[in-house]
Amino acid sequence: MAERVSESEKITINLGHVDLGHIDLMVQEGFYSNRTDFIRTAIRRQLERHADTAKQAIVRKKVELGLRHFSREDLEEVRATGQMLDIRVLGLASIGSDVTPELARATIGSIAVLGALHASSAVKAALADRFR
Repeated sequence: MAERVSESEKITINLGHVDLGHIDLMVQEGFYSNRTDFIRTAIRRQLERHADTAKQAIVRKKVELGLRHFSREDLEEVRATGQMLDIRVLGLASIGSDVTPELARATIGSIAVLGALHASSAVKAALADRFR
């Protein structure tokens, strides 16, 4: 059965009352459908503003962009070759729910994720010293 992966990650932010009031005013005036719409739009505009810098950093840091899933089968193939993975992802990296902590430690030399990592708590704990 395929794992269901959420297309978004929930975050929490703290805003001052005046900033929040301004957002509510923009929503009330019909510029945005709700607070979330306003915040997503603001974030997208900032990301677009810095797109060239981000692209250069992605190339420089040699990260994979988007979604990258590592299944038990993928890691077993890596173990069979005697190699170690250096995982670098901007977006979402996921490690299969059937991957054991031992298999993860035997095959993942380092892991750097800008975005979100979905893995069991046991696998995350096993790789704790390999996060960059």
